[in-house]
Amino acid sequence: MRLTTKGRFAVTAMIDLALRQHAGPVTLAGISERQKISLSYLEQLFGKLRRRQLVSSVRGPGGGYNLAKPLEAVSVSDIIHAVDETLDATNCGGMGNCSEDQKPCMTHELWTSLNEKMFEYLNSVTLAQLVAQQRERSGVTAVMHDERPLRRVRRTTEELAAA
Repeated sequence: MRLTTKGRFAVTAMIDLALRQHAGPVTLAGISERQKISLSYLEQLFGKLRRRQLVSSVRGPGGGYNLAKPLEAVSVSDIIHAVDETLDATNCGGMGNCSEDQKPCMTHELWTSLNEKMFEYLNSVTLAQLVAQQRERSGVTAVMHDERPLRRVRRTTEELAAA
């Protein structure tokens, strides 16, 4: 049983997004830079998160992503399932054909119960709780902003002379 980087990165990126979305759409480039996650990998993850309606996208200049649901309505299990991550401690994928004779192994019920407990726990933890935990840990109570590169503005000759 293990949670792969897909699930870990998706949860991390969603926390980053939640911490910064109040200042407007958050760019994947910003998340990539802050969290040290490949931009192309984030694009794949956010495509899945968008299809599961956990995030919404805004196109164009100043675009990026916002949460599509309130923080309290998004659980860690929602995020993990959205990116097609499975948590399974059994050797059989929960099918009960663990051994060579296609019957449940001696510990099948133990691992099945562990799966249920993991799901219950991850379903009980919300994005709101994780965001609050991050703000408490960093001592930040204010909204964090997405630091976007400033756009270049063309200036007229008169404006440049006046500056």
